[in-house]
Amino acid sequence: MQQLTSKELELISDALTAEGLICKKARAYSKSLIDMELAECMTKIADEHEQRYNALLNIIGG
Repeated sequence: MQQLTSKELELISDALTAEGLICKKARAYSKSLIDMELAECMTKIADEHEQRYNALLNIIGG
């Protein structure tokens, strides 16, 4: 695998921060919602962002 540039690492770091925050917020919303269908939707959104977070982590070898 090629070495990542500092700019690429910075962009991945920013994306990790964003994906982590979105995942946390979606999980919190899913637990606070009364509408089960909407809560399930939020859980699915959180899962998708968690997958992206993990994929980004794998890129940097984390």
